[in-house]
This record gives sequence, C-alpha cells and structure tokens, in this order.
Amino acid sequence: MRTTHPEHHLVERIGWLRAAVLGANDGIVSTSSLILGVAAAAQGRSEIILAGVAGLVAGAMSMAAGEYVSVSSQADTEAADLARERAELEAMPELELLELARIYEQRGLERATAEEVARQMMQKDPLGAHARNELGITHISAARPVQAALTSAATFTAGALMPLLVAVFMPLGQVMILAVAIASLFFLAALGAIGARAGGAAIGKAVLRVTFWGAAAMAVTAGIGSLVGTVV
Repeated sequence: MRTTHPEHHLVERIGWLRAAVLGANDGIVSTSSLILGVAAAAQGRSEIILAGVAGLVAGAMSMAAGEYVSVSSQADTEAADLARERAELEAMPELELLELARIYEQRGLERATAEEVARQMMQKDPLGAHARNELGITHISAARPVQAALTSAATFTAGALMPLLVAVFMPLGQVMILAVAIASLFFLAALGAIGARAGGAAIGKAVLRVTFWGAAAMAVTAGIGSLVGTVV
C-alpha cells in the first residue's frame, strides 16, 4: 500500500520562471519600442530592421550578463553564509544545536520536542538543517547564475523576434507601426497568461499588468521618435 504520493509544487519553478518571464517581456517591449521609435521617425525599412536586430543582439547579451552577475552575487553571499555557518558548527556545535532547537520552538514545537528534532537533524545533516531553517537557503531558492543567464538570453531573443518579424513583413508607414503595436500587445498578453499559468497566479491580473506597461513603453518611444523625426 502506498503511503506517499508525488507532489509537484509550483514554487519549484521559480528559479527559471522569473528569468524566463523577465527575458521574454523585456525582449518584446524593448524591441517593439525600438522599432516603433525608429519607424515613427520616418526611417527606411533597412534602418528599422537594423535597429531591431541590433536591439535584439545587444539586449540578449545584456540580459545574460546582467542575470549572471546579479545571481552570482546572490550565490557568493549564500556561499559566504554557508562557510560561516560551517565554521560555527565546527567551533561550537552545542550552541548551534541550541539555536536550531529555539528555531523549532518558535515555530510551535514544545521545548523537549524541539530539542529532540534539532538533535536528530544535527546528526543527519547539520549544515543543511541550519541552511534551511536559519538562513532560508534550500534547493529551490539557491542561486543558479548560469541557468538564469541562459534562460534570460534565450527568452529575450524569442520575445524580440516576434515584433521584429512583424516589422519585416509589414509595409512601411502607419501600417507597420499599428501592426507592430497590436501584435506586441497580443504577445505580451499571451506571455502574461503563460507566466501566470506556469506560476499558478491569476491570469487576468498578470495580463493586465504586462500589457499596460508594455503599451506605456511603446507609446512613449513612438512619441519621442515622431517628435525627433519632425524636428529633423
């Protein structure tokens, strides 16, 4: 007879989901805004496509580098805390045992039970027990710089390609501007829905959030491009 059942928690996706949504969202918004800004300045197709491709390449590299650096900083901090905890466990194991027991006691266990749980946890994996309960470091939340960098770069590229392909096949002028804007809002809405579903969040709220800020970014950039084109 089975005494357990498999469980798949949505929080386990947080390591790659955040980077994926951020990368795709940034790819759509930044590239579509760049295309709209250049198109609104009455530039030719070659200039528009060149700007879009340059934005795609630069953005993907920037996302990868930024994610790697920021998540590496988190990983360095986690490693430093674990090294400090390891040293404390070696130097004063009894105090660390008492500390762990107090943590369990604060979570609702009776003192005797908390001390027994802490003792057993310290016997099996003392560093792991303190990492989870004192530092809040688990296999789910642990920093993964390479995963974050690759995920962000790949999803940024995928997101940026969407408005870029629309610009390639649309005729110049207001038709291109309108098509890129509408398509980008559709892509953003789809991204919001997919991200919300993957993370178990409310779909409507996520769709509204990403489309609002995407529309604002595109409107501002197109306005600036139109103004610059008129002045020039």
